[in-house]
Amino acid sequence: MGLPGAIIEYMEQGRFICAMVLDEDSKRLRLVNQNGREVNLPLSRLLHQSAKRHSLTLSRDEQFRLLKEADQTRQAMMQQIDLAEIWQLASEEEGGSFSPEFLAELAFGEDATDNHVAAFLRSIFVDRLYFKYKEGLVLAHSPEAVAGLRLKQEREREQEALMSTGAMGLKRLWEGDSTMEWPERGRCLSLLGDYHVFGSEAEEGELARELLKKAGLTGPHDIYHLLIKAGVWQPHENVALLRYGIPAAFSEELTTAAAQAPEPVAEELVGRNRRDFRALPLLTIDGESTRDYDDALHVERRGDDFLVGIHISDVAHYVVPGTPIYEEAARRMTSLYFPEIQIPMLPRALSEGMCSLVAGKARAALSVMVLLSPKGEVLEFDLVPSLVEVKRQLNYPEAERLVESGDWELQALARLSEQLKQRRIEKGALLLPVPDVNISVDPEGRVAVSLSPVDTISRSLVAEFMVLANTLSAQFVADRQAPGLFRAQDEPHQRLIAGGEKDLFSVFRQRKQLKPGELLVYPKPHSGVGVMQYTTVTSPIRRFLDLVMQHQIKHLLLGRGAMFSADELAGIAGDINTVLARVNQVRRVRHRYWLLRYLEQKAGARVEALLVNKGPKRINLVLLDCLLDADMPPSQAVAAKPGDVVSVRVAKADALDNVLRLEW
Repeated sequence: MGLPGAIIEYMEQGRFICAMVLDEDSKRLRLVNQNGREVNLPLSRLLHQSAKRHSLTLSRDEQFRLLKEADQTRQAMMQQIDLAEIWQLASEEEGGSFSPEFLAELAFGEDATDNHVAAFLRSIFVDRLYFKYKEGLVLAHSPEAVAGLRLKQEREREQEALMSTGAMGLKRLWEGDSTMEWPERGRCLSLLGDYHVFGSEAEEGELARELLKKAGLTGPHDIYHLLIKAGVWQPHENVALLRYGIPAAFSEELTTAAAQAPEPVAEELVGRNRRDFRALPLLTIDGESTRDYDDALHVERRGDDFLVGIHISDVAHYVVPGTPIYEEAARRMTSLYFPEIQIPMLPRALSEGMCSLVAGKARAALSVMVLLSPKGEVLEFDLVPSLVEVKRQLNYPEAERLVESGDWELQALARLSEQLKQRRIEKGALLLPVPDVNISVDPEGRVAVSLSPVDTISRSLVAEFMVLANTLSAQFVADRQAPGLFRAQDEPHQRLIAGGEKDLFSVFRQRKQLKPGELLVYPKPHSGVGVMQYTTVTSPIRRFLDLVMQHQIKHLLLGRGAMFSADELAGIAGDINTVLARVNQVRRVRHRYWLLRYLEQKAGARVEALLVNKGPKRINLVLLDCLLDADMPPSQAVAAKPGDVVSVRVAKADALDNVLRLEW
């Protein structure tokens, strides 16, 4: 190769180094570089070699002087090179590959010396936007490649700014300066939020990790606490809601449209297809915090029999397929209720306004009018579009007291509901009552938990008449051989108890034997409810399925046939199952989060638990004060069997880590 005496260039840790070749073999060069070091360099790292050869008899000082001069000259010459201009000329040529000497002559406008060529090569290694060096030739990038590289460089500069100023800003926020502002603040916090929510699946997870590392935020929940300090998240932010993409707020357009909708006018609603039931003594029975009233009841004597009206808000009158509000309801599928927030399926102007059966207001309804015998036998029924006005708005405790004090309507409804329940049990229904777990959070963040029985007189009364309305609505659609959205459930794997059993241990055991429910286009029996066909229509404000069925029933009532075909309903059923799978996961995660927050307050205390199942290595418990399912190792010192109530100690509870550890 004949390189001894040549001045060559190579790169080391991103810097250009000049060196003189002292000796060579087939694979390596022995050099002395400008820093005075002798180096054995692989030939593959050689970037440029001078045409001129220097005497190897030069003293070491003279060699250093030559190398330093070459380096300084080339550094200075780089400032004269306009790569963009050279690229414009070179990119017009066919092929786009050139010798370094040719491009160096273009750059300097004179014959190229060793220093010219080396300066040009240095330039294209420093700025890789326009050219690349490969196998002794310089290749000009295409205009498309230059545009792509320019965009990449801009992103890299943005990331450098993000890292340099972002880490400092995040440190200040962490230390308590919530007013700290910098240009990339919003992007930094959004980046970290996405990373906390989605983890390794976050789009820019690697960048988020680097930013956290540079800011010194390496704790497992540092992002969570930082975003709360920055005011981006609320204390107790519902991370699962973000992870599963469940929308909380409505768009401004939808909110405005719903708010501007006029209050229903009674005279406009009553007509050929809607009966005026405003004179009937309707009442609602709901929870104390309820604002979206979608069902009401009334009862009247008909000889020895009873006419019961189950009146459901006619949401379909206002929320019509093809409208933005309907499409949004289809996206949400259900209302969500958490201790810290309620997320309605419909904007509040509808869910708590014109669609809500508010006392003293005329409202459109779909009424299920049922003639019942004193023993709860359905003698006849009719589905009627109606106009109603609620006279009494009761909560469960109020209804309970009125039943006990002799209120005729409520007592009659209670007696009939008991007959309806017994009829269902005789047909195989499994009621399996488990108390409601009520969670409340005070302004200081303390969590309280209470249990409410679901089989009180007032709650059973409402539940039975809603089941009746759902069953008769399913029968109405099925009798017309129309498709619908029918709920079904096969017989349990094993029947362990009678349908009306209330013992908590027996209820939990039987629940584990249930088969999953199905959502079908044509009816099948529902063993859990104890009926031949079943759907849900009684909560159209809160459930999309009920709204769809309300539309289907109203079309059939008008003699127009089915609004939705079987194929359309199959698609809707698939969408419902997909969305509700996500929604139910959010519900489970959030419910467990608040119960663990509650148990954090009881760390070290003893609590009672129902032993549900016992194995050689693990036992399954339910904590009786909050009905939280838990596992722990068995103890030889505790001779307990399934069904026993045992005392356990809350050793550790951590809601953010999703950890509960119990000890005997």
